[in-house]
Amino acid sequence: MKIGMHAGPQDLSIEELKRLWKMGDDNGFHWISVWDHFYANPLQDRNNPCFEGVAAMAGLAAMTTNVRVGCLVFCALFRSPGMLAKSAVTIDHLSGGRAEIGIGAGWFEEEFREFGYGFPPLGKRLDQLEEALTIIRSLWHDEETNFKGVYYQVEGAVCSPKPHNPGMRLWIGGRGKRRTPRLAAKYGDGFNMPYLPPNSVADRLQRVRVECDALDRDPEEIDTSVNVGFYMNSKRVPDVNPQGSLVGNTQQTIDRIGEYSDSGVQGLNIAFRPPVDWDALDAFIEEVMPVFAD
Repeated sequence: MKIGMHAGPQDLSIEELKRLWKMGDDNGFHWISVWDHFYANPLQDRNNPCFEGVAAMAGLAAMTTNVRVGCLVFCALFRSPGMLAKSAVTIDHLSGGRAEIGIGAGWFEEEFREFGYGFPPLGKRLDQLEEALTIIRSLWHDEETNFKGVYYQVEGAVCSPKPHNPGMRLWIGGRGKRRTPRLAAKYGDGFNMPYLPPNSVADRLQRVRVECDALDRDPEEIDTSVNVGFYMNSKRVPDVNPQGSLVGNTQQTIDRIGEYSDSGVQGLNIAFRPPVDWDALDAFIEEVMPVFAD
């Protein structure tokens, strides 16, 4: 099991965020990702700090040396696919080839509407996501990109330089049962599921395998991971789905991660909703991570 850290830029200072990233980079985590929101979520106060995702990921890449760096996930509707493709390549070069990005259709209605994006129905958001995925993959890998769709038109676009890592992975993120696994099978190098319990993770993985069979694609080509809330040794009520969180004592946490491993998922990213419990994080590093070390 590849243990990662999902440390989004919300509800804490940049100094605290950098401390969290440094702990991950120095203590054997495989991956650190940010998330992409304009408001801290769950939404309690619009004045709570929330930093922008592309800039945060660039900072993460620049100040780490060991971990894979990513975003789970960028919202496809917040930026043109050309801009996001170029941003990702820039971050990949900053990191020395350690960057990967995830893309999803978005869900946080308040930030959509209040920052001027409207809030299209889910089907249309997924249609726009699919067009964006096509363009980004082409910009990364093709000499020239030409695309004419409903939402985007690209003519003669050249992305130079290409990714520092030619195999830079594009992750599809979401918890949907139908179209998200289909998009992952068609476009994804990775498939990430947020805050789902082990039985639901197993279900989504099976759905991806079915979609891969329909496309004659080997599902082993797709890396998989799940984000889980982190409440080990805590009396806090989870801010996210308790069934998709690590709760209880150290042994219960180990047992729960074992259930995720049995589901077939390859990676698990512990997600931090501040305030960060630094003592619990220390205990996780010292007592839990060695159990799942390669």
